[in-house]
Amino acid sequence: MKRKLISILLSIFAMLLLMGAAANPDPAAALLAEEESPDSNEAVLETEAQTPTETTDPEEPDVPTEPPAEDVPAEVPDLEDSPFVPPVVTGDSMLLINGMPAPLELNKEMQRGVTYVSLSVMSRQLAPYAQISWDGSAATVVTDQLTLTAKVGQLYVVANGRYLYVPETVQINHANQLIVPLRVIAKAFGAEVGYDAATGLTTVTSGLSAIQPGDSFYNQDDLFWLSRVIQRESGNQPMEGKMAVGNVVLNRVADPVFPDTVEGVLAQKNQFSTYKSGVLAATDPSESSTIAAKLVMDGGVVEESRGALYFDSGSTSWAARNKRHIATIGGHKFYG
Repeated sequence: MKRKLISILLSIFAMLLLMGAAANPDPAAALLAEEESPDSNEAVLETEAQTPTETTDPEEPDVPTEPPAEDVPAEVPDLEDSPFVPPVVTGDSMLLINGMPAPLELNKEMQRGVTYVSLSVMSRQLAPYAQISWDGSAATVVTDQLTLTAKVGQLYVVANGRYLYVPETVQINHANQLIVPLRVIAKAFGAEVGYDAATGLTTVTSGLSAIQPGDSFYNQDDLFWLSRVIQRESGNQPMEGKMAVGNVVLNRVADPVFPDTVEGVLAQKNQFSTYKSGVLAATDPSESSTIAAKLVMDGGVVEESRGALYFDSGSTSWAARNKRHIATIGGHKFYG
């Protein structure tokens, strides 16, 4: 009986102690007093002496459940979803466009040493807001500086009235994309192409403006004479046969042995008799002969006859007897 009475008294005493602990100041006030006290160690000891020891649950963190707003740490973003984390880049690391690997959708392929790519994909790499249309046989690309048309099967694309040579023709690839040479697209957009033979790396860097329009690019005097000599000498030949004749004339212009203008080359003695007779000036060139003239004036070169300075349609000419035969294109033989 005595033990039970003692037990009741001890329980009452413990309850009184707990009620006294609840009346003590908030621990946060003691922490503030610690920061303001000149002797922080003594303040801590005094606070501990006045505050009863509390047992904490080891499963809960020893921090307030809802800390003041200024003490809440900044939320750490999910790095996988953050827009500030650069995405994993996949692409063609051997073709860099403005420093970035080219998208695999370009479907780059080589044809006789010429790199072909998708016209639409490459156009949007160089001009993201380009408008591209397709009529079933030709694609048209329009930007604020450029209008480009490429027709399947043609030996050229037209960019701002300029005629750019496509040696293996405009094509459709295995992915049903219209493809043209990379350098042709770059030239149309005014971009620069670089190639490192040691590493095989090709780079494309955007320029400030698209290709200069044909009306201001082509020398009209040269175009007049070149289109007429092409018509007169090879009017019945295929496009590359016409171009090869034009190449011969421009090769002579560039050679110090010959005059340095198109008209000067045609007027040279014993070379183009139709010039002296006036027949050449009176010739009306066809559309294809004019296009051939523009193609060679824009740098188009028929590879088979590269470097030729003479051509004929027979086997008894001075060139046939004295110069090296390079190629036969259509009805003409070309000599270097």
